[in-house]
Amino acid sequence: MTVSQKQARNLLSVIIAARNEAGYIGKCLKSLLEQDAEAGEVEVIVVANACTDDTVGAALATRGGFEARGWHLHVIEEPKPGKIHALNTGDQAAKGQFLVYLDADVVCDTDMFSALRKALTSDAPLYATGTLKVTDAHSWVTRQYARFWQKLPFVQGGAVGAGLFAVNRSGRARWQAFPDIISDDTYIRLNFAPHERIEVLPRYHWPMVEGLGNLIKVRRRQDDGVAEIVRLYSELVINDDKRSLSKGDIFGLFLRDPVGFCVYGFVSATVRLSPKSRQWTRGR
Repeated sequence: MTVSQKQARNLLSVIIAARNEAGYIGKCLKSLLEQDAEAGEVEVIVVANACTDDTVGAALATRGGFEARGWHLHVIEEPKPGKIHALNTGDQAAKGQFLVYLDADVVCDTDMFSALRKALTSDAPLYATGTLKVTDAHSWVTRQYARFWQKLPFVQGGAVGAGLFAVNRSGRARWQAFPDIISDDTYIRLNFAPHERIEVLPRYHWPMVEGLGNLIKVRRRQDDGVAEIVRLYSELVINDDKRSLSKGDIFGLFLRDPVGFCVYGFVSATVRLSPKSRQWTRGR
């Protein structure tokens, strides 16, 4: 075994697809640089796809911090737009035994990498994510929606993986290239049975889109993404442990948070009247 192969066996690769994330990528990368000493050897690959802002400059501004830790930061400028293309570009460049796919606006707790590394250290195919924490929203409607969403059984059941998911190399063998679909995170999660999915305790802080209009657009896209997977990859549905809400569940949720229930219900009902779209929006 060569030196590079030994290093790859212990390497944790972080892949970040970033389009016009100049206002967020710096804070995201700073949280990675603050990971504890148990994080081990790390490389971070930022794929800046079709950016019209200074995402590249903001990412490169952190290079000194990576060099000080003996870590590697690779910033790839990719003229072709699209998150899936960016994920595949970063995936091809990654050398690690552990692969972390991270949104550019996510901030991780300092013990995230060490926890993911520990969870994924196995010859068996495994998937891991952190404990999702929605960041405080600016708009009233998003605060209500986010508060209620976090109470849903699917979210509280764990291992949601929105914004951050990780696999070991044997887990990565479950699929080839990322397919050109809407919901990449759902697709990857469903490639693993519930007993193969792990939620570690460290939190990752994930922002939800702001405002009613953007919530409707994103929810429409999420619903379309799930329907697309059911249509194209029906064999994966067996791994979905999301249970339907009973009338008792719905009534209990209403009693615990009537305002959030009404906001969430309004968004859910309205998406049926809005046009389908594959265009991603973060509502900024």
